[in-house]
Order: sequence, then structure tokens, then C-alpha cells
Amino acid sequence: MKKTLIASAIAAISFSGAAAAQDALSASEMAAKMDSMPSVYGNIQYALTYNNVDGGTSDIAHNDNGSTIGVKHDHEIVPGITGFLKIELDGLDADDKSKGRGRIRVDEAYIGVKGDSFGQVWVGSDDSLYETTIDQIVNYYEVAARNIGGSYTTGEGDLVQYMTPSFGGLKLGAAVQINGDGDTQSGGKSYPYQLAAIYSVDALSMAFAMDSNDGDTSYSSGTVETPKNNENTYGVRVAYNMDALGASLEYQTRKDAYDIVGVQGTYTLGKNVFALSYELAEADGVNGDDKRDTIALQALHNLSSNMYVYVEGNLSGGDDGVYGVADKSEASTVSVGATYYF
Repeated sequence: MKKTLIASAIAAISFSGAAAAQDALSASEMAAKMDSMPSVYGNIQYALTYNNVDGGTSDIAHNDNGSTIGVKHDHEIVPGITGFLKIELDGLDADDKSKGRGRIRVDEAYIGVKGDSFGQVWVGSDDSLYETTIDQIVNYYEVAARNIGGSYTTGEGDLVQYMTPSFGGLKLGAAVQINGDGDTQSGGKSYPYQLAAIYSVDALSMAFAMDSNDGDTSYSSGTVETPKNNENTYGVRVAYNMDALGASLEYQTRKDAYDIVGVQGTYTLGKNVFALSYELAEADGVNGDDKRDTIALQALHNLSSNMYVYVEGNLSGGDDGVYGVADKSEASTVSVGATYYF
């Protein structure tokens, strides 16, 4: 029986080879077919993190740090107009085989069109306009165990986003989240929106953005406690990047929530990248008057074009009780991690 199967396989291969020879593609046709294929990308991320709260608990854990797999594609609809798609899945739990089953979820999934004359518009689940424009320090770090994110509540799903082309370095953007009556996660029917303006010239970039915060706190993207109110969040960011050196300053404010300021510097030396930042959050109005801050440091080394390792740490302080211990106000974390991506 095995001989029969082998003979059948050889015959099938021979037939398919002959058929392929008859339908052989030219080099240009083959290149065109390859260009039309979607791009598959992904990564596996691991991190070992030690966390300590003064007067409280301390623990060490080995975790998946956000492993993902995704697909991207774009094509020319008509000359000058391109359609594009992206879907990215996370929740792989690559550190624990037993957790991987049935836990994968959509992180980003959207479609859109873009052109030099009108900019781009895209619909679906993606990082929100405010997050990508202003809230960048917290998103820079790999683990970001105690970094302080902004106080804004518009989520990353059900979004329609638009960005204009550059007008002499100026870009304008708008986003709206469309929540129907049945969207219980977002608090029912609502239309939270965001607006942004970004100006770039040479090594300098400046940005201003706002979030209407008309959604529900369950969609909040901030790491500071976010009270339920629809007061607008406003943020500004100034960044300067020249050769190996980079610096940025962020300020975000929201009435009856938090005022947050952050400053960061980065330096690239060969295959090594170093980052240092300081963030301060102060509660406003009905949310109390507590303060918290954190110093974050990262040293990252690129082993190759597909793999890097890093060490990252946070030293955090603030008013007594901000980390869950009544008369204490210090916390620290240290993480060691590695990422392989393609």
C-alpha cells in the first residue's frame, strides 16, 4: 500500500510540474503576483518582571508581553488612490500553552483608502488619534509597568478616522466612535470624537489634540484612574529628533480628573538605544488631590534586524496610599525581556 501511495504522489507531482511549465509566468508577471500578496508579520515577546510595593507585596513573573500576528495588504484602486487593510491578533499567551486556547482576540482590524490629494480615511479598530498624537511616552516602553498614561476615554473600536495630507508640514485629523443603543460596553448610544493638529518641520514636531470623553470608562485607555465625566481632555506634545538624540515633552489635562506632564529623552548608539523619562500626575477636583510620579529607564540592544533584548525599570513615588498601602508611597519594577519579530 505504501508503494502505491508513493507512486501516486510522484505522478501527481509530475502532472502538476508539467501543468506549471505550460502556464509558466514571466518574471514581471511573477513579480506582480508577489506584490499583490498580503504581508504576514508577527512577533513573540517575553518578559521577566519583578514588582515591589514598599510596605506591600512583591512578586516576580514571566509573562507574554504582547505577542501578535497580523496581516496587511494594499492595492491600487485607480491611479493615485490606494485601498488598504490590516488585521492584528494578540492575546496569544505565548508563555503558557494552556492559556492559548480560545483567548486570541482582535487588537487592530480596519480597512481604508488613501491618496496624495485627500489624505486617508479608515474604519474599524485601531489606536485612537489622540493616543498616537499625544500619549506616546507610555506607549514607548516595552513593559510600561508603572508608566502613566493619559486620562481619556474614547476607545479603540467602532472608529472612523481621517487624516489630511500635509499642507507645508501641517496635518489635521479627526476621529469619531460610533456607538449604538446595543453597545453596552460603551454605555449605549454615543459619539465620542477626537480632533488633532500636527505640525512638523525638519527635526521639530508639535501636536495638539482633544478627546470629547463622551464614552464610558470601560473603554478608557489611560492607566491613571479615570472618573466618569464628559469633560474634554486636551493634550500638547513637542518633540525634537536629530540624528541619535531625541527629546519630547507632553502635557495633558482634564477637568475633575488629572493633569499629567511627561518628559523623555532617547539616545541611539550603534545597535543600542537608551531612554529616560519622568511623568507626574496630579488629581484634579472631585478625584482628590493625590500625586504620583514615575521615573522610567530602558536600555535596548538590537541583536539583529529581527530580534532585540532590553532591560527596563520604573521607580515610582507619590502621596501616601497611591499604591494601596496607607502610609507608604513608593513602588518599583524591573523587567528583562526579548522580542523576535518578522
